[in-house]
Amino acid sequence: MEIKKEVLISATPEKVWTVLTNFESYPAWNPFIKSVEGKVEVGNKLTVTIMQSAAKGTTFKPKVLTVQPAKELSWLGRLLLPNIFDGEHKFELIDNHNGTTTFRQSEKFSGILVPLFRKQLENNTATGFEGMNRKLKELAENK
Repeated sequence: MEIKKEVLISATPEKVWTVLTNFESYPAWNPFIKSVEGKVEVGNKLTVTIMQSAAKGTTFKPKVLTVQPAKELSWLGRLLLPNIFDGEHKFELIDNHNGTTTFRQSEKFSGILVPLFRKQLENNTATGFEGMNRKLKELAENK
């Protein structure tokens, strides 16, 4: 199962990357990912807190898979052991070569528990992606 949302941002990939990776500012603007702690390097573990609904936050410790400045950042989070509930979260910045960036946020879910949470993921996660993408666009365009 995959959820994918994208937005066109009137800013360069470098500007978008600067906003995206300024994790200290997330609590002030990001409605979906409320915090990211740790060093963003391939192989490192981060501590990430997301808001699936207005009242409920979830904290997990994903492993960084890719870091390509101004292009891509991804991590893999899992519940307990592999193949129970895994989520590969990806941020892609696509340079449109005209001063704009297509920002794509996606997550591929796999594991035996995914079917049980499918409806919640389709609703809450998609809404979270859209909210974050909208705010990222607003910030990057006003920098």
